[in-house]
Amino acid sequence: SARVWITTADHAQALAVAPEARFGQEEARAIHIEVDTDQRYQRMLGFGAAITDASAWLIQHRMSPTQRDALLRELFGREGDGVGFGFTRLTIGASDFSRHHYSLDDVPAGESDPELAHFSIAPNRGDVIPVTRAALAVNPDLKVMASPWSAPAWMKTTDSLIQGTLQPQYYDAFARYLVRYVDAYAAEGIPIFALTLQNEPSFEPKDYPGMRLSAQARAQIIGLHLGPMLAQHATTVQIFDWDHNWDLPQEPSAVLADPVASRYVSAVAWHCYAGEVSAQSQVHDAYPDKDAYLTECSGGTWEPVKSGGLTLQARQLVIGTTRNWARGVLFWNLALDENRGPHAGGCDTCRGIVTIDSRNGTVTRTDDYYALAHASRFVRPGAWRVASSEAQSDVDNVAFLNPDDGSIVLVVTNSAAAPREVSIGEAQRRFAYTLPGKSLATFVWHAAGR
Repeated sequence: SARVWITTADHAQALAVAPEARFGQEEARAIHIEVDTDQRYQRMLGFGAAITDASAWLIQHRMSPTQRDALLRELFGREGDGVGFGFTRLTIGASDFSRHHYSLDDVPAGESDPELAHFSIAPNRGDVIPVTRAALAVNPDLKVMASPWSAPAWMKTTDSLIQGTLQPQYYDAFARYLVRYVDAYAAEGIPIFALTLQNEPSFEPKDYPGMRLSAQARAQIIGLHLGPMLAQHATTVQIFDWDHNWDLPQEPSAVLADPVASRYVSAVAWHCYAGEVSAQSQVHDAYPDKDAYLTECSGGTWEPVKSGGLTLQARQLVIGTTRNWARGVLFWNLALDENRGPHAGGCDTCRGIVTIDSRNGTVTRTDDYYALAHASRFVRPGAWRVASSEAQSDVDNVAFLNPDDGSIVLVVTNSAAAPREVSIGEAQRRFAYTLPGKSLATFVWHAAGR
């Protein structure tokens, strides 16, 4: 039999254990989903969300130690009700989800610091560092990536954290700045698994840190500066290019086409805010040795929270991305408060994976939490994404195989308001199940012969 967990759009069932589905039941009218564990794609690294300054500040300063410990065990652990997040992202300096704007090497306007004498991770000591260390204590295998929203102002054409681009004379200093970050975090017990050069390099926000960085500039910085520096480095740190939307696949393709830069780039990092997820496959097909990751996507008030959000997020971001080669899936803020903050500029309609009430530290789990949890709790690091039937009649799915115990994990969404009958087959076995309207389900069973 297959074990079943279900979440409905109204959260009346929320990662609820449902009766097991027994093999041998056939339903002729059902939507058929076939799983083929012999056809394997990428190996999974993990699922999770970013520990932004805002998220870390809330967890560290708006929760009691007991509340904080319980939340971090739930998010990053696998014991009990833990959902097992294995992937997170930090911001190098401020993002819009910081309480104020800063870089890690701020000097007075008009001055510069090419030797990085004023480099300091002091702004992160009160929240990001202790929260990330606590998450690592719960899950020592947690993979941590990091992305800057802007270089320090003195390196830029605007002499400001807002807008502008990097001046070529500071390409080397910027690469050293990123390596200093890796070293400083390693000294705090936080290993950085991967870096991107710049969050959303084709966007210059007007009211929070950002920086334009062309494909040519990224290729030069990676190929001539950051790549060689990290290659000689004691620890292995991967470089992911792009870190922006699906609508401009030519951007990462241009960097991967550069023979010098390309050898230092492990993967392409994607965001979900424009374009189609198939861009991930388009670039992966052209450069099959380069991995794909979804590194940012936020839920928010722009989607109907109790109707569309759950199945939309699961369908696009958990199923769509992994069916298009993503080895890891990151949503944006791990936690925000009841006012969708704190933030300084930027998005005022974004939702966290959890909402923490800043007055009493209580936690509410959002649609995004359940969309991720339906995969992360069951798909272990190293699992293969395996073949399964394409979407049909509002029913989407993705399948994984955990190599350690041979368990198959099938995540299925029903985006329709009406229930849908599904008939799931693997090897010579079948089982049937009725998915409630607007629901998300995970089925777990052991592969034939295991």
